[in-house]
Amino acid sequence: MGRSIRGWYIQGEPIDGIALWLGHESPTTTHQYTEANLAMNEKALARMQDPDTASRRFHASDSLLEFLKGL
Repeated sequence: MGRSIRGWYIQGEPIDGIALWLGHESPTTTHQYTEANLAMNEKALARMQDPDTASRRFHASDSLLEFLKGL
């Protein structure tokens, strides 16, 4: 993508066009992304999982695997 949604908006791209390009149902959804700022990004990063922790992986039960095989 290369550029941010906010960047496109600031550079004058119409919000309706950005919404269509991104596949958003409504320009209202796209507008939420234009309002994102550095403080919001910092808060989101602070909530992220520590990279030193082991990631948890989903393990399907045998019954689920059997069900899926039967599809």
